[in-house]
Amino acid sequence: MRRASVNRETGETRIEVELDLDGSGRAEIASGIGFLDHMLTLLARHALIDLTVKAEGDLHVDDHHTVEDIGIAIGRAFAQAIGDKRGIVRYADCRMPMDETLTHVALDISGRPFLVFRTAFPSAKVGTFDTELVREWFQGFAINALVTLHVETLYGDNSHHIAEACFKGLARALRSAVAIDPRAANAIPSTKGTLSV
Repeated sequence: MRRASVNRETGETRIEVELDLDGSGRAEIASGIGFLDHMLTLLARHALIDLTVKAEGDLHVDDHHTVEDIGIAIGRAFAQAIGDKRGIVRYADCRMPMDETLTHVALDISGRPFLVFRTAFPSAKVGTFDTELVREWFQGFAINALVTLHVETLYGDNSHHIAEACFKGLARALRSAVAIDPRAANAIPSTKGTLSV
């Protein structure tokens, strides 16, 4: 059962995450940040991951701590749920179109955390959401999920579409990378024999 639960509590946030890698795309997201709820719902749906997020944060300051800490908590839940990575495909990528936008996401469930994020937003906000926080979420997720993640928006004019392409691209890459390879279902997909840190 590739499931995990993570609780993260700091002086700025209280986060509860439940994640099932072999779900149906069900999402129950309550972050207090409408745009992030939308992005995480898309992530769960297109990755076919069941995801529950309950968050309370210092939104009277701004959204930064809550967005970052949710990324961290989901990343940690992912790392726990994937386990020793036995049998997984491991590598995947996706070119995600979203109207005028095209984003490329490449993923290696490597045990070596790294993020390359080459995405620019033409506006500072989508509604009340600071677009710079998209990168903060991806950073928190990648480092704590222990994955190598590259996100590059090749072109796009609408900040909402760009953010959505990033999250949907990640979702489809995750869906492919966590799948069990029927030709190597009992093998660790590495010549080292381990993908643990």
